[in-house]
Amino acid sequence: MPAQTGIRDGDAVFTWQNITKGQQATMLQAKPVILVVEDQSVIRMCAVELIMESGFAVLAAGNADEAISILEARSDVKLVFTDVDMPGTMDGIRLAHSIRDRWPSIALLVTSGKTILAESQFPAGVRLFPKPYADQSIIDAIIALLGEPNA
Repeated sequence: MPAQTGIRDGDAVFTWQNITKGQQATMLQAKPVILVVEDQSVIRMCAVELIMESGFAVLAAGNADEAISILEARSDVKLVFTDVDMPGTMDGIRLAHSIRDRWPSIALLVTSGKTILAESQFPAGVRLFPKPYADQSIIDAIIALLGEPNA
């Protein structure tokens, strides 16, 4: 199960595990689904909240292995927002390549606070953001790639 998942519906926030499958399907049909991959729980929670407050459905994973499991189980993820430096079998750079190879239609946003990133390290179409990033720059990039959440 992902480290944290949730859906914002009006003023209510539902934990993914606490709503029925029917409710999950209904809520996700109307909103693009974004997967946040971040090993630091506070940063992950902040990113999830930021994206949910902007009207998108959000799933979360604590590392690349969890992210791959989620992507293998779901066909509705439209964008992955991932950190580079993570524990596990792969970092965010390898994760981005794996996603591009296996799920080429998924948009990718990558961020890092420690690593100096070069676009040549990533598959085509990846948007890079240094940490700390401006919240609005992430939302603007998501909207540019996916459109408005309720469009």
